[in-house]
Amino acid sequence: MTTTVLEPRSFDYIAKLVRDRSAIVLESSKAYLVESRLSPIARECGLETIGKLIEKLQEPNSQGLTQKVVDAMTTNETSFFRDLHPFQALKTDIIPSLIKARASERVLNIWSNACSSGQEVYSIAMLIKENFPELGGWKVRLVASDLSTKILERAKAGVFTQTEINRGLPMPLMLKYFSKQGIQWKLNDEIRSMVEFRTINLIETFPTAISQMDIVFLRNVLIYFSPETKSSILTRIRASLRSDGYLFLGGSETTMNLKVKFEKQQIGNAVYYQPC
Repeated sequence: MTTTVLEPRSFDYIAKLVRDRSAIVLESSKAYLVESRLSPIARECGLETIGKLIEKLQEPNSQGLTQKVVDAMTTNETSFFRDLHPFQALKTDIIPSLIKARASERVLNIWSNACSSGQEVYSIAMLIKENFPELGGWKVRLVASDLSTKILERAKAGVFTQTEINRGLPMPLMLKYFSKQGIQWKLNDEIRSMVEFRTINLIETFPTAISQMDIVFLRNVLIYFSPETKSSILTRIRASLRSDGYLFLGGSETTMNLKVKFEKQQIGNAVYYQPC
């Protein structure tokens, strides 16, 4: 593949495509990112430049290639028990409170948005399995969603590299729930079967199954959107939450200055939001 500097019009085309499909905003300073992530796709298609790739994207029946491009431009950064405080709050306060509040229903719904390769939702599953045997007779739904169909396939497989295992996973949980497969580690079926994976685009109408959620994780996602899109997403997240539900955002994210009805709360070092 010929090495060229990405032309402004090529960047603008990709930025608009990604914005239209996902609402993710790519600033012009991210041109290098477009080059590094789309060059392999161009090579795979036997194309010499990203400009040629863009020509291919404009042909009829290019939906599959378009999805590949959008997938490539989606950031997939995660780790087990990332930013530990929310998980501590789940263990010590939130899930015990919900067990009392939902005792008559015996239903608990948790949604992990932009789940990437699955470490967040699998961390929640292991936390529940380790600490709340009383939920064994409940209907516990762990829904994990992402825009990228490719990354969801990875998440469903539950296979992780040694580097991914080393990032946040306690040794006792690794030994208990994972088995070595060559140079990788595979999560056992018991934990994987607890999770339901769905392809969901946050800027589109949520599926009817996404309702009456008790806990929603939407961490390190809003930073990629405009204020208007953030407000729109959070408004629909609020509608999917129960009135006493819990929303977790990333450490640098907030509902401040957005037209949404959430109240900030805190347990220890864990910050969360509840509908108001």
